[in-house]
Amino acid sequence: MTEKHTESYEVVVVGGGAAGLSAALVLGRARRRTLVVDAGEPRNTPSAHMQGYLSRDGMSPAGFLAVGREEIARYGVELVRDRAVDVTRDGDFTVALASGRSVRARRLVVATGLRDELPDVPGVAERFGNDVLHCPYCHGWEVRDQAFGVLATTPLSVHQALMVSQWSKDVTFFLHEVAESDLSDDDLRRLAAAGVKVVPGEVAELVIEDDRLRGVRLADGTVHAREVVFTAPRALPQTGLLQKLGADFQETPFGAYPVVDPTGLTSVPGVWAAGNAMGFAEQVINAASGGYRAGAFINGELLMTDLDATL
Repeated sequence: MTEKHTESYEVVVVGGGAAGLSAALVLGRARRRTLVVDAGEPRNTPSAHMQGYLSRDGMSPAGFLAVGREEIARYGVELVRDRAVDVTRDGDFTVALASGRSVRARRLVVATGLRDELPDVPGVAERFGNDVLHCPYCHGWEVRDQAFGVLATTPLSVHQALMVSQWSKDVTFFLHEVAESDLSDDDLRRLAAAGVKVVPGEVAELVIEDDRLRGVRLADGTVHAREVVFTAPRALPQTGLLQKLGADFQETPFGAYPVVDPTGLTSVPGVWAAGNAMGFAEQVINAASGGYRAGAFINGELLMTDLDATL
């Protein structure tokens, strides 16, 4: 029987989005043998552009990642299109890939992001990233002053309805499966102050004509003309590897995320989390910053560990 060779790296980065590529860039420039494992499923694929990233405002997500891959390659960082399916630790880490390959690493960066689970309303998934949106900071300027609808997913959707009123004064808040009694008096006062119209009743579907969102149809057949709908997907953190390693998690209003220190270090020594793997609100620019920070601290930690081993 031929023994399968397991390649060894100083750092394996799982996830090739902004956070993972940024960590890899820092580590490559620090002359660390680094591998990026990327399944090729970025969260922002439905979006034609990304906004709010200084000097990259309006760039396509695919273009941004392509440039990032080119940059890490200059410093000898390897990237493999594969999926990490398991991880074990016996001093160092062994990461098993879907292809059957396994790799060893002294340190691990988990930058696997999250997956959006959209409301099960006909038309939402089909238009997501076009005229069905989730983040006003990402898309509000591009759709400003249009007729907005906000599709509630939880009582916390009130916050989204209030926020988008900064970009349009024509906002209708569709409660969908949220009862009006679930809203607090403060919620109702703020919605009224912002000029947001509250519409109870379940939403049956979005009305799409000529490849454009035209309205929101309720279960009773009533149609409200709308040009844009905002909704908050349910965030599903892709943190299976951290769970396998026994990392500590904390519950948040947006799901369970790993407990990390300011550098992204988890409760598992040698394992860092970055980007949406460590929190719901990490935009592309925040994720890149977190990846940079993790990469720099990993390099310093490896340096001190190796120096101390010579004493």
